[in-house]
Amino acid sequence: MKKAVFLDRDGVINEEVNYLSRVEDFKFIPNALKALKLLSDTDFKIIIITNQSGICRGYFIMDDVRKIHDYMLEEFKKEKVRIDGIYICPHHPDEDCECRKPKIGLLIEAAREFDLNLKESYFIGDKTTDIQTGKNALCKTILVETGYSGKDSNYDVESDFVARDLLEAVKFIVSHKNKQKI
Repeated sequence: MKKAVFLDRDGVINEEVNYLSRVEDFKFIPNALKALKLLSDTDFKIIIITNQSGICRGYFIMDDVRKIHDYMLEEFKKEKVRIDGIYICPHHPDEDCECRKPKIGLLIEAAREFDLNLKESYFIGDKTTDIQTGKNALCKTILVETGYSGKDSNYDVESDFVARDLLEAVKFIVSHKNKQKI
């Protein structure tokens, strides 16, 4: 089985913009591309997991999200960054779907698709919701101090590691790649 690094998008890869719907509002967080390039040079699968409730709220449509992802993927390609998958939950927080973080439906879907061992994988996020998702899936968790920096207070949960940004998180993962426990 393979290992993965699951990443939240907003606040981890790109600057947090409430209900990001336009490519022109998308801005990479400093060092995010460098971090993803470093991660691309490993054997970890790189998978983005993102809640996009702005779709069901009518703030934007799935095509807007696709345009943002197309732009993001083009920028990744220029930097030789590999992304193995992007999984999106379009549902409202009040809906009882299985894919909205902190539920793990999207991680299970990715695990099936890529033959992943979730216990040997990481989840990187900027919200307690992301950390709770990782914990629910038995992943190792890393909170980054970009975006919300864990100050959303949705869940009383602690990450396994706290990193200044995505680059520091990836350096931590790479340095612990062959170790069983963190």
